[in-house]
Amino acid sequence: MINRRQFSALGAAITAAPLMSVAAARAATGKGTGAAASNVVLVHGAYADGSSWSKVVPLLQEAGLRVTSVQNPLTSLADDAEAVRFALSRQDGPTVLVAHSYGGAVISEVGLAENVTGLVYVAARAPEAGEDYAALSASYPTPPVTSGVVSSEGFKWLSQDAFLSDFANGVPRKEALALYAAQGLLSTAAPTTSTAAWREKPSWYAVSRNDRTIDPGLQRFMAQRMKATTVEVEAGHLSLITHPRQIARLILAATA
Repeated sequence: MINRRQFSALGAAITAAPLMSVAAARAATGKGTGAAASNVVLVHGAYADGSSWSKVVPLLQEAGLRVTSVQNPLTSLADDAEAVRFALSRQDGPTVLVAHSYGGAVISEVGLAENVTGLVYVAARAPEAGEDYAALSASYPTPPVTSGVVSSEGFKWLSQDAFLSDFANGVPRKEALALYAAQGLLSTAAPTTSTAAWREKPSWYAVSRNDRTIDPGLQRFMAQRMKATTVEVEAGHLSLITHPRQIARLILAATA
């Protein structure tokens, strides 16, 4: 079993490495093409949409991967899971499933699909089956974004101040305002998963050290619990926007 120190060393190597092609990544790992993935399905989180992956997508495409960014309805965990299942059904061959934030609950729910070869969590929830995520989160410091959550008529969203200061910290203001304009509304229903796919599939995790939406300590706990290959990114919650090359490298490593 790889220990946490070895995880950190491997993570540092992945983060520092130049972005390479799919073939080069496979050669570097010493693995053949039998179980390697040529497809990546990206799942966005709450208060966002599929465009949140816009900086990662071209990097993966340039590396030779077929990429699909799912548009989750965010109306319920079941609806989001169905959207991802449909995306997976359209993939031709082995696929790596990637999620940001709340999307981690979605890929944990659907990640046992036969064509999924690995799971990548980016500052994401990684619940145990049936786990009360709110209770788990409550055992860590309350993230600053919480004070800016607004809810009405079965949905919740973030105030502009919370979005800019806590959800998109580290993102240039002009860009963060554009993301705020496209904010997705999340159902207030508790998203309890029935499956923890990470218990059976290889997993990777990118911890955001400056996260103000999901406590970094909670992220480290979830990554360690799933025995994920882990990297730490000097970023806020939206590392996929501020540090897309580091996130793309981790995903590329998972495809190999």
